[in-house]
Formats: sequence, C-alpha cells, structure tokens
Amino acid sequence: MESTVPLFYSHKDFSRPPRNPSDLPARVTEVHKELFRVWCEHGETWARPKGSLLREAAHYGDLPTVGDFVYVQYGRQSHSLITELLPRRTKFSRPDETGKREQLVAANFDCVWIVTSLNRDFHVGRVERYLAAAWQSGAQPVVMLTKADLCDDPEPYLLQIEKAAPGVHAHAVSAVTGQGLSDLEPYLRPGTTLALLGMSGVGKSSLINALLGEERLAVRDIREDDSRGRHTTTLRQLLPLPGGALVIDTPGMRELGLWEVDSGLEETFADIGELAGSCRFRDCAHRSEPGCAILAALADGTLEVSRYDSYMKLARETARRTAGQQAMPAWQRKQQIRRFQRAVDAAQDTRRKE
Repeated sequence: MESTVPLFYSHKDFSRPPRNPSDLPARVTEVHKELFRVWCEHGETWARPKGSLLREAAHYGDLPTVGDFVYVQYGRQSHSLITELLPRRTKFSRPDETGKREQLVAANFDCVWIVTSLNRDFHVGRVERYLAAAWQSGAQPVVMLTKADLCDDPEPYLLQIEKAAPGVHAHAVSAVTGQGLSDLEPYLRPGTTLALLGMSGVGKSSLINALLGEERLAVRDIREDDSRGRHTTTLRQLLPLPGGALVIDTPGMRELGLWEVDSGLEETFADIGELAGSCRFRDCAHRSEPGCAILAALADGTLEVSRYDSYMKLARETARRTAGQQAMPAWQRKQQIRRFQRAVDAAQDTRRKE
C-alpha cells in the first residue's frame, strides 16, 4: 500500500504552490456528505472543507468529489482541512434529485470503463447514453462486456457495440474465469486513473475485485427472473490496484440522468452529425424536412432506425435539460445558497466543539 500512496496526489497542477506554504497536496478518495477521506504524504486522513471553500460552494456548487486534487491543512490530532480545490482535468456529473443542480460523481480520471453485462439486460441504447456522458467528461471511453462466462458467444454483442461506437474499444470479460482480463493491462499503467460507470448489478464490483486480486467489494448475485443485479455499491471511492493504477468505483444507476452532454452527444453520434451537415436546411430537425440527409440515410438503410431513435431521444432530453437549467428561478437559487450556508454553519459548530 505504501508504494501506491504517492500516486494518489502526484499531479502536474501541484506545480503551483499552495497559498499557505505549510499545506500539503492530497487526493480525495471518499465522500461522506461534508466529510472527505483524503490521502496525503502522511497517509489517510479525514478532512472537512475550510469555511471559505464552503462559502464558495454556496454560490458555485463546487464541493470536492472523488478523484479531486486538493491542498489540505493536515491535522495530526483532529480532522484535516481542505483549503484549496484544484482545477479538474476531467469530470463526470449528473443531475441531482431535483434535476436542476449538477451532482459531481468523479473527477480527474484518464479513462471511463462503461460496464454492461452479457445477459438479457444488455441494451445498446443504454450504452450510447453512457457513451455520451463519457465523451462529455473529457476522458476516453472503453466498453466492458462483463459476465462473458454466462454467454455462449459474445461476438454478436461486440459487433453491436462496434456499430454503435465506432473507434471505441470493447472487451468481453469474466471476473469468474478471468477471460479477457489480460487484455486490460494497457489501461492499467501506474498512475492511471479509471472510472467505472454502469447500472446496478452489471458486475462493476466483481470486475474491480478481479483486478484487486481479492474480494474487497461486496457482490450480489443477479436475479434469475430478469437477469438484473441488486444494488451493491453505495459509496464512491478511489482504490489503488496492485500494479499502481487507480480505479474509481461509482454506485450503480438504474437510469442515468444526463447533464450538459452536447459535445458528448456529437462524439457518440458523429456519423449522424456528419449526415446532418449535408441537410438542405441549416436548422433541419430531421423529422420531415425536404432534403434531410438523415432521413435519406434511413430510407436507403445506411442508418439504422434504432440508432436514429437513440440520437433523437438524447437530443430532446439534452434540449429539455438545458432549457430547465436556464429557467431556474431566483428563489430556488437563493434556497440552494441558504442550504449550503447551513452546511457551513454546521461544519464550523463541529470544529468549535472539537
């Protein structure tokens, strides 16, 4: 474990010194509401955001998340303080329960593994949805088809992914038999951070356990009636792998809400975007307009109806999401600021009692 500790906080952003010379570079490995587990040169420590950081979050909604690089004021006898949050290279976020606010899930990863299982729950449209979020994050997506030991022939599934995600690598793997795991070594270079995204029960925890070489994360069997897994991971955490790579495990999501995925949508459906550039009208909605290159491709079979439907569905959702964010009333924004201010006051009260 000791040999992996420096990899938690070695990052080029730390070339800029902290405002307080005594502060230490660190990396967030777990989030528990306003309490964070971080790694620094002294090892693992619990930390709370400094009051000034919470006040900034009250206005900008930008608290640390798993994978973030931070500076901390190290506390030997009590909790440490997170004093600075450094700029993120990549991030994955989704709407919160209100749908109006961004909820950060993970940050500063190099590669996104989109995990889906080779059973009856396999759905290309869902993979496309995750691809849009992965491309938007700024990292390279890779598709992991798990539970290959339960599938007689993974090849048809791999071909579906190849058509839905041109240029994106896909692997059929089994955490039980080890099938395909050796093909993942190029992604596991020392210092590389991976983020795993996928629905509940697709085998993320089993895959991580196989990479760890031990049963560290809880795993539950799939249900026999519908091939769906039960929710297991409830905590976002950054874990070191034996070879020096790092992996961010995220809770499974039955339905992935998208947050600002305009560029991710363009990457995921680059073929449709290229067709759209040939439409007669610049503002073509690709529904019934004359001279629509996308409708022509549907008619001659060069574009599959299912892919067109996925694109239109995600495009409509993105448009609604953007409109909803812009229409956020002032009273709701003030309510958010008051909620964050209460968190500031509660944190300060806790520190006074300590």
